[in-house]
Amino acid sequence: MRLKDKVSIVTGAASGIGKASAIVFGREGAKVMCADINAEAAEATARQIVDTGGEAASIRVDVASEPDVQEMVSATVTRWGRLDVLYNNAGIGIGMPVTQMPVEQWDRLMDINLKGVFLGCKHAIPEMLKNGGGSIVNTASDAGLMGTAMLSAYCASKGGVVMLTKSLAVEWAAQGIRVNCVCPGVIRTPILDPFLAQAQMTGLKPEEVWERMARAHPIGRVGEPEEVGRTVAFLASDDASFITGVALSVDGGFAAGPPGGFMRPPE
Repeated sequence: MRLKDKVSIVTGAASGIGKASAIVFGREGAKVMCADINAEAAEATARQIVDTGGEAASIRVDVASEPDVQEMVSATVTRWGRLDVLYNNAGIGIGMPVTQMPVEQWDRLMDINLKGVFLGCKHAIPEMLKNGGGSIVNTASDAGLMGTAMLSAYCASKGGVVMLTKSLAVEWAAQGIRVNCVCPGVIRTPILDPFLAQAQMTGLKPEEVWERMARAHPIGRVGEPEEVGRTVAFLASDDASFITGVALSVDGGFAAGPPGGFMRPPE
């Protein structure tokens, strides 16, 4: 088990990548605090881990609230005596032209996607230092590595996560704390529901939208949440002991370039 006896926190654990990652963490032997603003769904994730033989608990947290984040870290340490792994995953997506973006929505997106990561790191690192180090993984995005039309705010927030990750990796490496981020491509999660609804308004069926997104990936399909979760578990584990400051694309080749390019791909 890669994470045997590691005490971990997973934010955004109610659904999507966060839920899948929490379940992978539990399967890999970690003690998992499932944190989410949706307390009932976070509890359901924790219960699923426990029902399959793992150890988990849940807590309601607004990652944009410093008191909530402090309580999340404190509750974890109180329950299990330490903190080894933090997975800052909670996030939201908003897509629209920058000229139509209300300042309130920009602020909300930055608060959750970027400030939430900052707050998690701020309050987890002191606890990790007490044990000689730890591992932090943040969810960024391919949208934090490349520009995407209609996603300027989201790209800005995830680009911030990438650079925060690299800066913290350098800042805390000597103290035994590794900081990495994953950059998912298109993953089949609820965060895409608003975009599917928008596409349907233009006459496209959901399966047609998924097919178009799949064709944009050289592998030929979109990703599944557990595929990201398994990558996060690796980065969080001692198997990745010489890896820090990495922004790792988990994207079926999406960020590498369009399928085929100017040449016909081999058959």
